[in-house]
Amino acid sequence: MAKRRFEELDARRAELQLGGGAEKIQRQHDQGKLTARERLGLLFDDDSFNEFGLWVKHRCPELADREFPADGVVTGKGEVMGRSVFAFSQDFTVGGGAVGERHAAKIVEMLQTALKCGVPVVGFNDGGGARIQEGVNALSAYGKIFYHNTLLSGVVPQISVIAGPCAGGAAYSPALTDFVIMVEGTAHMFIAGPEVIRAATGEVISEEDLGGARAHASIAGNVQFMAADEEEAVDLVKQLLTYLPQNNMESPPNRPFDGIVIDDEGMDDIIPDDSRTPYDVKEVITRLVDDGVFLEYMREFAPNIVCGFAHLGGLAVGIVANQPLVMAGVLDINSADKGARFIRTCNVYNIPLITLVDVPGFLPGVAQEHGGIIRHGAKMLFAYSATTVPKLTVIMRKAYGGAFLAMCSKDMGAETVLAWPTAEIAVMGPEGAARVLYRKEIKAAANPAAFYHEKVVEYREQHANPFRAAEELHIDDIIRPSWTRRMLIERLGLLRTKRDLRPQKKHGNMAQ
Repeated sequence: MAKRRFEELDARRAELQLGGGAEKIQRQHDQGKLTARERLGLLFDDDSFNEFGLWVKHRCPELADREFPADGVVTGKGEVMGRSVFAFSQDFTVGGGAVGERHAAKIVEMLQTALKCGVPVVGFNDGGGARIQEGVNALSAYGKIFYHNTLLSGVVPQISVIAGPCAGGAAYSPALTDFVIMVEGTAHMFIAGPEVIRAATGEVISEEDLGGARAHASIAGNVQFMAADEEEAVDLVKQLLTYLPQNNMESPPNRPFDGIVIDDEGMDDIIPDDSRTPYDVKEVITRLVDDGVFLEYMREFAPNIVCGFAHLGGLAVGIVANQPLVMAGVLDINSADKGARFIRTCNVYNIPLITLVDVPGFLPGVAQEHGGIIRHGAKMLFAYSATTVPKLTVIMRKAYGGAFLAMCSKDMGAETVLAWPTAEIAVMGPEGAARVLYRKEIKAAANPAAFYHEKVVEYREQHANPFRAAEELHIDDIIRPSWTRRMLIERLGLLRTKRDLRPQKKHGNMAQ
């Protein structure tokens, strides 16, 4: 009798784990997509995944004649590179992966447990939105997921992978998480699809152009990482976890470091002699960080600012850097939003920040002013000011006006500010300053061009250099670029025990 019951158990379990069945699984593969369980198999270490809620059934009378194995979502816990991680994976082979009451209840219970245990969460999104037959219960189900995404925010890392359709209200859950990874070609995310838009506005656009990975990564800025396929998406999840702690009470994982730092003399030639000539700040970053390994964040969006994760002296760090190759590294609406979000992400997960500065200012123009550059630029100021992790700044070249402050000056809380001899620190660039200060004199001069050039040189010598700022304690030291890696590692070591007490409050009211 017992043996027969065990055989029945095994058979029923196997049937449920088959999801929508072999035919629908094949259809999923034909579309270039993995199944819900195959995705979890890629993520978790071998034989480490424990599933929760396999036996759950829906309670919708309108669907009484239909079976939804596991109610269209696989939830559970396992080990990723030896670390505990919770995950859910929507099963498109079961009811199109649509969210119903029980489906959401499984996700919410998993989120609650992850919060109690202080463990990261990974979600694979591949569903057709709300389960229409369940009506308001399906909407309520989404609300519960959103609420718990918010409760977990800043406590445990949440990583979303968009691996298939993610439409309507479903798109807001990933948007509430820390990181969104989207797969090219097979994943689409939007509030209203092409047909709805055409009916409402007459605009015609393809599903890929509207809500594909590239549109979100480069135009909308809704996703932090884009993957060529699902295997790469899972690899990005694993890479991210190497920089993130289990929760906000722990430090990020460190890597072994032998303590040996050899000054890179090639760094001394990295800044061009002409202050207008661009260079690639990513070369600076890869030469500074351990093994040249840098995981770039939102690479395709607002490329005039570069953000990402690396290790420095074995410690996980976040890097924010102006990119002179794009728009001369100027700050604009999009780069301010990108930078501020990254800074706040590093802060909540105890990741020190390294800021590399070469910024001519905020982007002028009617479109920027009317688009709210004041409101968006304030986010950078707010983010750095509110941040309590160690903050180290290196001024490589230009640091003009309010953008000097927005890129984490000492006034914004940087514990260490280093400058290279090529640094130019001033209210504005020498060329603009000369025009403002000597407008009348230039016009009246016998040789206006020569007089203007003379005043530009004079302003640069008197103001736009690091020595004046160092005299006033706005800079801690002026160093050779080749010393930068060594000095940052030394200062990070000193700041590992940093404590920064702030006034008690619910939260700051950052400009939106």
